[in-house]
Amino acid sequence: MNSEITLHRLRFHAYHGVLPQERIVGNDYEVTIVMHCDIMAAALSDDVADTINYAEAYQVVSDVMNTPCNLLERVAWLIADALLSRFPSLQAASVSVTKLNPPMGAHCDGAEVRIKVKRSPTPFPSPVGKESGNG
Repeated sequence: MNSEITLHRLRFHAYHGVLPQERIVGNDYEVTIVMHCDIMAAALSDDVADTINYAEAYQVVSDVMNTPCNLLERVAWLIADALLSRFPSLQAASVSVTKLNPPMGAHCDGAEVRIKVKRSPTPFPSPVGKESGNG
């Protein structure tokens, strides 16, 4: 069964960004994750052990958001990678990360990066020259 479990607009105050001020005062962010998985076992059993636990998925996102990075692209990648690592039943993870007040001198509702990462048969590579989890 193709299905999705979504956590909408999780809110965080975090310290991502290229500018020094962003690492000092931080910014407000919203993160939405869509976890692509088969929920049939949980639908039949009514047992949380047969699905992806929302609280555990939230904690994965929170842990990444608490690790400062320069780019939203990296934040989104780290969230997707961490979700796929934590939940073996996950087939793919779609992640959007929105910086609500980007420092670019424009009146807008935010700057957002969206990615979808599918499980691959080999482990995901860490970005060149950086260990996973470091900004």
